[in-house]
Order: sequence, then C-alpha cells, then structure tokens
Amino acid sequence: MTAEHPAPCLAFVESPVQLLNVLEWAHHTGRPRLTIVVLPPTDPMSRGQLRRMAGLARDEGVTVRWQEARLGRGALPRTLRELAPLLRGAERVLVGDPFSRYVQLLLTLFGPRAVTVVDDGTATMEFAERLARGERLVRWHRRGHGLTPRELALAPVTALARRRLAPGRRRAVEVFTALPVEAPPGATVTPNRFAWTRERFGPPRVSGGADLVGTSLVETGVVEPEPYVAAVASLAAAHGATRYFAHRRESVEKLHRIAAGTGLEIVRPELPLELIARRGPIGRTVLSFPSTVVHTLPLALAGTGVRIAVCEVAPEWLRAGASPRARGFLAAVTESARTAHGPGLTVA
Repeated sequence: MTAEHPAPCLAFVESPVQLLNVLEWAHHTGRPRLTIVVLPPTDPMSRGQLRRMAGLARDEGVTVRWQEARLGRGALPRTLRELAPLLRGAERVLVGDPFSRYVQLLLTLFGPRAVTVVDDGTATMEFAERLARGERLVRWHRRGHGLTPRELALAPVTALARRRLAPGRRRAVEVFTALPVEAPPGATVTPNRFAWTRERFGPPRVSGGADLVGTSLVETGVVEPEPYVAAVASLAAAHGATRYFAHRRESVEKLHRIAAGTGLEIVRPELPLELIARRGPIGRTVLSFPSTVVHTLPLALAGTGVRIAVCEVAPEWLRAGASPRARGFLAAVTESARTAHGPGLTVA
C-alpha cells in the first residue's frame, strides 16, 4: 500500500490486544480495505507478540506497516512525516489507545471523518466516560491530580486530539468493544463478540484443573506486590491451579517469586490470551483478577464449558499512592462482568 493510494481505513495499534480487536472489527464489518500501522513499544514481550499478531493479520490479507516511532533520535518527527499522507487519505481511523501521546499527535495532523476506538483493556471504559463528561484523557490508574510539566507542554495536543475523538456534525465516532460501555452522546457502540477468534481457532481441548491469569496491577502502581503474590498462592492452592499466564508487562522478579512460592508453571503467552485460550489446551476453570479478560474470555470460550472466575481486589492490597478511582474502577469491572455474563462468571 503506497502513500499515493492509501486505504480508506487506517488503524493505529500499540499492543497485541489492540491489533486483535482491529481484526475483529474488520471481520465484523466485512473486511474493508485496511492498513494497520503498528507503533511498537520498546519492551521485548510486547514487540514479540505484536510481530506474531502482525503475521496473523497479513495471513488475513491485511496490509501491516511496522513504524518505529520510539527508537532513535528523530523517530517521532519522521513517523509523523511518513504517516501524514496515509492519514490525509483515510476515510476512517481506528484507534487502539486514545490515551497514547503518539496517537494524539497523529490526530492533530488531520481530522478523520469517522473514528473507531477498539478495546485496549479497561481503558476503553474510562475513555467512554471521559468523552461523555468532556474531561481530559487521563488513564484511570494515574496517580496525582495536577499536570506534570510534560503534560502541560502537551496539553494543546491532548485537547485537540480529544476534540477529534469526539462525535460532531462532521465526524462519526464508534466504540467497538466487548466491554459494557454506554455510548457517549452522539457516538455509537458496536459489540465485539470475538467472532473472528472463534472461527479462526479452536475449539480448544479442555483439561482438568485450573489456570490463573496474571495482571500488571503491581507494575502500574495500583496494588502492593506482597498481598498480590499471597493472593495468587491462595487461589492456586484452593483451585488446584497449575499454570500462571503472565501479563506481558509483569516483571521477571515478581514472576520468579510466584513460581518459587507456589510451584505454578509460568507461561509467557506468544499471543493475546483470548487466542491462546481458544487454541488450547485450557483449564476447566480460568481464574483472573479484575481485567479485560473477565469480559473477553467468556466470549472467546463460549460453548466450551470453561468457567471464568474473578478474584476481587481487596482494599488493603492497594498502594497508598494509588489513584482514588482505583478501588471503585476495579470493583466496577468485576460487577459489570458478573452482570454481563451471569452464570458464566463467578467470584473466587
């Protein structure tokens, strides 16, 4: 795909899950002509998963462009310059992370006529709420109330990006999500049922016992490491869990503590967990802390007989400096999943 003949649909993704959900959107909408621009982070786990997801996308006939916006001096200005022609010709832009400074900078170049926001974890819920209230785009787990010097410098960029992510007379906004999101005024919400994942993979072989899904709540500064590791050990013992599927951002040190203290096999998934679970084998019970997977796994594993159980985060686990919103937000993730999936999801 050349800059002279850009695809009418252009997607910006920075994580494997975002890329997966762009493929789900393409499947749902009848496979429009699409170019996916991957803006990879620097951590090796994310980059490896993104490489493999990019391969799956190419297998589906999607054009994928790998764009290094973070590596090397001058990488960001070069990225903005090279992607400007693609943005100029796009009728619809898909965004995996509306909170990303890189995406916000790109959106200042041109205002697309149609925007679709696809899931990037629970941030989608926060985005919809902030868009509805007209608030600035700040992640739910961010600590502190004031703007940092860097945020002050980027405030005009963030403000313009927020306007270009908002519906208006000349712009249609869609949220494509597996989460229970209420449509902001003027926007539409399209349910993501993980139809492509179910058609492309599985059904999985379901083994006995349980698998446990890790979270990066410690790494993002929300939860203290000691109670988290203790909770993992307690869940593993109570449910006979044998494997721990690590989040791609979990630290090596924490995972070593978990393996040494519980005997759990640490699995570093090569693809998003929805695809790993669908390919199998997967435990009869999947245990998770509050995260996106308590919404997505019941959809990806529909009809397999696998039970999803969520472990609530106790208030005493939270760090002293955690965001005031953290406790309520995590509880809302659990409660909304229980409401959406009913008997398919229980509390451990």
